[in-house]
Amino acid sequence: MIAKRILVPARLRRPPPTGWSWVDRRFVREHAARLSRDAVLLYFVLSTVADKNGLSFYGDGTLAALVRLSLPAFISARDELLAHDLIAHEERLTQVLSLPPCGGDRRLGSRQGPLALGEILRHAFAATNPDQQRSPS
Repeated sequence: MIAKRILVPARLRRPPPTGWSWVDRRFVREHAARLSRDAVLLYFVLSTVADKNGLSFYGDGTLAALVRLSLPAFISARDELLAHDLIAHEERLTQVLSLPPCGGDRRLGSRQGPLALGEILRHAFAATNPDQQRSPS
């Protein structure tokens, strides 16, 4: 096991005095591998700009500009987060939801427990390059 030590004590991360902007690490372990790069980026931005209740009042155009996506790509990323039950959305209002209960990744098989980083990256790469031929392993 790696011995942990604080590298920069003067810069310890603490909850912000105003705002919220913390991301549950389960998002990375249990959900990010199933999402496109754009949806992951949008989730992180929404988590950052949301208030303590997870609410963001940013409009579609503003959010699309923040994540540097065209409006159709932004809407596709938002729809993906909605489909995975990670956000709720109504016109001019988006809520980052508490993460759904653990249930494993249905698209990666019935395996339970954490995924290896290599496995996450392979699936993320495959999701962003579906036409890419996979080499036999």
